[in-house]
Amino acid sequence: MQHPTPADIQRVREFLLDLQARICSALEQQEQKNGSTVQFNADHWTRPEGGGGISRVIQDGEVIEKGGVMFSHIDITKLPASATERHPDIAGAQAQAMGVSVVIHPKNPNVPTSHANVRLFIAEPEGKAPIWWFGGGFDLTPFYPNDSDILAWHQKAHDLCAPFGDTLYAKHKQWCDDYFYLKHRDEQRGVGGLFFDDLNCWDFEKCFEYIQAVGNGYLEAILAIFKNNQDKAYTEAQRDFQLYRRGRYVEYNLVYDRGTLFGLQTGGRIESILVSLPNLAAWSYRPVWDEQSPEKRLVDYYLKPRDWLTELSN
Repeated sequence: MQHPTPADIQRVREFLLDLQARICSALEQQEQKNGSTVQFNADHWTRPEGGGGISRVIQDGEVIEKGGVMFSHIDITKLPASATERHPDIAGAQAQAMGVSVVIHPKNPNVPTSHANVRLFIAEPEGKAPIWWFGGGFDLTPFYPNDSDILAWHQKAHDLCAPFGDTLYAKHKQWCDDYFYLKHRDEQRGVGGLFFDDLNCWDFEKCFEYIQAVGNGYLEAILAIFKNNQDKAYTEAQRDFQLYRRGRYVEYNLVYDRGTLFGLQTGGRIESILVSLPNLAAWSYRPVWDEQSPEKRLVDYYLKPRDWLTELSN
């Protein structure tokens, strides 16, 4: 297996920083279209163990209520359980991890919450060759779904996967459906997208090309969804439903998300780890929705694993 050189690692770092900057700039432009002057604030930080990052956060905008686009590149002296459960051969090894993680909570209930992540992990077990892999993906969590948006989202995922193999989209879509599942609720977090981890089945360069395609694909797909929906009118009842469904997002991130657990177990920066949580969310005791309502249809139809490209293309 080809091992990444210091120059390779630097190229990944440069891409991640550029991706972070482009995502923030593009979303700020969506804010400006609504007359808002709210921008992402950059918070540079370091950690005693080594490394650091840049947390870019936007709050209380006209378009984005809370958003985080986080870059980190950290050194780890002893890998935690969240990293070694699937790889016991690297337990206790030194490592470095870098990535960009994005969570955007729009203000308008017609615009879905979205998440993306691309990352590189390199472990150096004593006396052994380095072990590396890429991970990432993106997923969409709508409150009032628009079929054309869901179709475009999955079409983008399909198309960016196509140059890397005919079966890759189906594999990473299934992985996303399996991963973003709230077992205690028996429902999906949203309508899915792509998810992958431990990616080193190709040489380093091809793996790097894939995470670039994923990061760039997320930005293109989510901007189109903002433009289609951010100016739609909404009611107070729809806003209440949005806050209720955000509670599910919080539950998932605190109970199941491996990235959150990894950050906590490596002594990560708590403000950056929990920036994925919205400023406002709600929990109601067993709410009842009308059988014909869009709220009921969200849970009964959209929050189930589906072949969206086939169902919505017909």
